[in-house]
Amino acid sequence: MVLNLENTLVIGISATALFDLSEADELFKKEYKNHPDKAIEIYREYMLKNENTILNEGIGFSFIKALLDLNWYQQEGDTPLIEVDVMSRNSPDTGVRVLNTIRKLKLNITRSAFTAGESSADYIEAFDVDLFLTTNENDAQKVIDSMACASAVLSTPPEYKCEVEDGQVRIALDGDAVIFDESSEVVYKENGLEAFHKNEDQSQNIPMNEGPFASFLKKLAKLQERLPMRTEYSPVRVAIVTARNAPSDLRVIKTLRHWGVYVDEAFFLGGIDKSKILKSFKAHIFFDDQDVHLKTSSLVVPSGKVLYPSKSKLK
Repeated sequence: MVLNLENTLVIGISATALFDLSEADELFKKEYKNHPDKAIEIYREYMLKNENTILNEGIGFSFIKALLDLNWYQQEGDTPLIEVDVMSRNSPDTGVRVLNTIRKLKLNITRSAFTAGESSADYIEAFDVDLFLTTNENDAQKVIDSMACASAVLSTPPEYKCEVEDGQVRIALDGDAVIFDESSEVVYKENGLEAFHKNEDQSQNIPMNEGPFASFLKKLAKLQERLPMRTEYSPVRVAIVTARNAPSDLRVIKTLRHWGVYVDEAFFLGGIDKSKILKSFKAHIFFDDQDVHLKTSSLVVPSGKVLYPSKSKLK
């Protein structure tokens, strides 16, 4: 029987985003630089030797663990609320350490893809992935360009660890060029802040077009509907954290209303540092497209960079 995942939130995550494989990666890079013909074999020997050594948590681990815990609410006989697929450039042989770690930590992850150096981004649609998290920028770019699903690059673990209440999942997202398309951001870049505010105020009753994370946000709304409590009391809390402020704020709220999407919190900051808000919100993960915001947010919460499509004016 083929599993119908239409109402299931499916996350694809690279092994390097889920676990800390930095030591193995550094070994491969060093050996490839010095002995390119022997690097793969040296890496393989290292992974086989350490395949029973449990990996440490990676930058995306807390987010994935919190999501998987939501399956506690799954009704008997129903499809899962959450599915997580581990997608790795390791070979099946060198990927045993990843699988052993999943079992030792009792993570309810049953699907995986090991592609032996090939891009795992090629299999996103085959796995029905809604959000792909990776540390490989080329893979993320490939997914963004294909418009197969939302994707972000995770890089630096935060220096500060948020203590989130057990049973909750807290997700924060930027607006323009993340949830919404980049057209309003282009107005700002080309014509300045005054023109941007004027355009957004005059267009407040015209819903914005969908951006790369719109489908993911809508799938989160479906997830909230499947949980056995009112949306206002859902363990999944979603926040919009945007540099917009009045008079460009109303268009955000009205667009989300038009999409039928409920968000718990919205912050229209108008130049205030986002990291302070994210630290207070205690986000498991934050998605933004601009390095200026990610530079500070990544210090306090796990942060993912949303790349622009290759043909984007912003890129």
